[in-house]
Amino acid sequence: MKTLITGGAGFIGSHLSEALLKKNESIISLDNFDDYYDSSIKEENIRGFKNYPKFELYRSDIRDFKTLRNIFEKEKPDKIVHLAAKAGVRPSIKNPFIYEEVNIRGTLNLLELARRYKIENFVYASSSSVYGENKKIPFSENDPVNLPISPYAATKRAVELLCYSYYHLYNLNVTCLRFFTVYGPRGRPDMAPYKFTKLILEEKELPMFGNGDSQRDYTYIDDIIDGIIACLDKKLGYEIINLGNSYPISLKDFIRVIERATGKKAKIKKLPVQSGDMAITYADISKAKKLLGYNPKIKPEEGMRKFIKWYKEKYKYE
Repeated sequence: MKTLITGGAGFIGSHLSEALLKKNESIISLDNFDDYYDSSIKEENIRGFKNYPKFELYRSDIRDFKTLRNIFEKEKPDKIVHLAAKAGVRPSIKNPFIYEEVNIRGTLNLLELARRYKIENFVYASSSSVYGENKKIPFSENDPVNLPISPYAATKRAVELLCYSYYHLYNLNVTCLRFFTVYGPRGRPDMAPYKFTKLILEEKELPMFGNGDSQRDYTYIDDIIDGIIACLDKKLGYEIINLGNSYPISLKDFIRVIERATGKKAKIKKLPVQSGDMAITYADISKAKKLLGYNPKIKPEEGMRKFIKWYKEKYKYE
């Protein structure tokens, strides 16, 4: 069995590749090493995989249909985990067009090839951002999601609908996983766990948007990987499933968690609330437990200790 992982050199993709390679599975990793953040981080993420005979890397873009088709023809993958996307809520407000190109058109390319090459299972990385201004908490997969508050969120929801079309028309097994703020070693440098840790350790000002009462359901990378792998082994038809920790924590409490783990005090700079930011994310994970046996184990306090230990070792802090 071969699994094609798009965004395979990124944060989640590299962890998933590592987990599957350890199970002696064949991985086709596809990544365009985009400049959203320093591409050398992605190079480092996958450096250790090149010694695995069952690891194949393609440096390509999901918008390039012809090259994708050639990869499918050569490799003939059995399963797809589609993680590649243009990420970031705030940047999507500044440049929505690239988000439409990558997230919608790029995914459509993959769905069309999945249909043509009779892919057994297609797992799509959606986002908690699709819940937008949802007032009911915790967020359930049955909640209406018609009020996205950023172009990024709108593209993620649009792709969920495209996925349903391909299931309905071609009986393609598709599971859309709504990730809730994933963090951990090798995490994205633009996200709060990484950025806040860096600023606190360097004793620089930390921007806090709003009064610190916004809440996020931070989910540790190992728990997310367990959920993805459980999906790969199941043919569910079409499903949307939350993968979160179901344990929201406020921004100001999250900063305190980092302060305790680093032994340093944050120098907070208060700023206005940003457009596109959600007040809370909070996953109802009952469906994930039922269908996948999903059981997240790492709370933010433990997860951030693990992340900060990795960060200090990587950047050689005493």
